[in-house]
Amino acid sequence: MKPRAVVLLSGGLDSATTAAIAIADGYEAIALSFRYGQRHQREIEAAIKIAKSLGIQEHFISDVNLSEWGGSALTDSAVDVPQDGVKPDIIPVTYVPGRNTVFIAIALSLAEAKNAAAIYLGINAVDYSGYPDCRPEYLAAYQKLANLASKVGIEGNAPQLIAPLVNDSKLDIVRRAVSLGVAIEDTWSCYRGEEKPCGLCDSCRIRDRALIEAGLSNLATFEGREIELRSRKSSLQ
Repeated sequence: MKPRAVVLLSGGLDSATTAAIAIADGYEAIALSFRYGQRHQREIEAAIKIAKSLGIQEHFISDVNLSEWGGSALTDSAVDVPQDGVKPDIIPVTYVPGRNTVFIAIALSLAEAKNAAAIYLGINAVDYSGYPDCRPEYLAAYQKLANLASKVGIEGNAPQLIAPLVNDSKLDIVRRAVSLGVAIEDTWSCYRGEEKPCGLCDSCRIRDRALIEAGLSNLATFEGREIELRSRKSSLQ
């Protein structure tokens, strides 16, 4: 019998790749997604597709409303999603206060109830926007909490928090997704909740650049391809 692992599955490229890694590592994956009041709930549809394509049998979708108090462009329609590119060393308004802390707490509850040995997270500290809850030191601190805050932890069997992509570039992640057979075209990364990806938000820009660098420009947004073309022309001048 395979050991179980809870996988936080947002519907994005990173979480889909992480789910595939958990399965490749020999775990029976239990997917956990969240409707947290995000404006891009299109990602939930993507998460359902990905779970099915990976053969995940159990998929929980939990409602945790973080939009009531706002504080982020992802949960408050009155705050514009930035479309002018990533700015180093500045945490953008797309940061959702406490989101990962809440999500991992619920994942720990699910893992303990399901006797899961691990929790896989798609957090990344390299190509993202400096979110404080995507850093290795954050994860290490949360592991200490997991060890202290549960029955299984007191017994010495707390679920291990595993973030296999935490130090990968987005290009590395794309390559891993390809090698694992992830249906990249089914994933959703755009911060805007529209029919098609905007190609201009931070998430789209980072994703498109990696796809183009990996030779998968056909999967990038139209805007992403145009940005890349202009960039190449500018470098030749």
